[in-house]
Amino acid sequence: MKWVFVLSLLAVGGFGSLLALAAVYGWTHDMFHTQRVMPGEIAFSMPTGSMPRNGGQLYYSKEQREAAAARKNPVPATPESIKKGEALYVVYCTPCHGASGKGDGLVATKFVPPADLTNVGLQKARTDGYWQSYLSVGGAVMPSYAEALSPEERWHVINFLRTLAKK
Repeated sequence: MKWVFVLSLLAVGGFGSLLALAAVYGWTHDMFHTQRVMPGEIAFSMPTGSMPRNGGQLYYSKEQREAAAARKNPVPATPESIKKGEALYVVYCTPCHGASGKGDGLVATKFVPPADLTNVGLQKARTDGYWQSYLSVGGAVMPSYAEALSPEERWHVINFLRTLAKK
């Protein structure tokens, strides 16, 4: 009788060990060794002509910048819009373009000098749609601000940029 009890304890212990191993295996191999994409590793571009779920504007790639340049600014250049644009400019643009917009920001000394936004010729050559596209998808050395700024906020920044050439 003693041996039967010991054998049944060993059988129950072995069965419990198998269950524990199955749980451990499932735990360590469930969504642990799978392929994953960490934030910032890969930037997935949106398909051409797609719109965000909450509405907004069409997405134009860098190659479609001329088509994007034909767009008109839907946000009127009111004093409130210019004030909002100035506040956003201070946060996102001042490090490279400087407070005055001449391209003399702190970051500009380390990289390729950015454009002088006070240049009247540059302001006349570029449409609001072009600037919006440049803010959205970036340029040669300028990063994209599509995730940092909403489309409306980008139009506010453009309204402020238009005032820099007048100063």
